[in-house]
Amino acid sequence: MAAKKGVRIIITLECTECRSNPEKRSPGVSRYTTMKNRRNTTARLELKKFCTHCNKHTVHKEIK
Repeated sequence: MAAKKGVRIIITLECTECRSNPEKRSPGVSRYTTMKNRRNTTARLELKKFCTHCNKHTVHKEIK
């Protein structure tokens, strides 16, 4: 049986600097997965997380 969709959904956070900067330390984009409550947080999520490719804390935005 398929599980019904709940209020909490899984989202992916992606580094904004890795995506926009072609001349970086190593190829690739830093991504994190987390959950959010779609009733309380309807807008796209933005968090400061550590990027292993940039080697510093950067803003990660929700992509899907």
